[in-house]
Amino acid sequence: MQINDGRVVSNFIVQALNGEPITIYGEGDQTRSFCFVDDQIDGLMRLMNTEDAVTGPINIGNPHEITIREMAERVIALTGSKSQLVFKPLPQDDPMQRCPDITKARSQLGWQPRVHLADGLEKTVAYFREALGMRPAASVKAVS
Repeated sequence: MQINDGRVVSNFIVQALNGEPITIYGEGDQTRSFCFVDDQIDGLMRLMNTEDAVTGPINIGNPHEITIREMAERVIALTGSKSQLVFKPLPQDDPMQRCPDITKARSQLGWQPRVHLADGLEKTVAYFREALGMRPAASVKAVS
């Protein structure tokens, strides 16, 4: 992930690490599901290695939903940041829910995500600390 890629996880982590306000659109009650890159790669590799008879689409993602506000709060806790939440108007085309149905991935690929959100966030925060040239944090525990 790039520091300025505009995605919610990278935005929240970079804002929190820099002590900036964390921007939430709407009330933050829209849900998203987040899948750690290792799980994504595993799912894609399994899909690429299937027989020709296996066709898609096959959703590869994490069916565990979390609200945007809860994600922001977890990032603040995990980074030890003093960032405040700032709410801006929700764009009209922003869906209230995003959650993949991974039934086919489970049945046809034998795949499901293994990395828990807290563990993935911990690794992602460490990555962004390094990318921003920051020292590793003193032992901050993951928020489940």
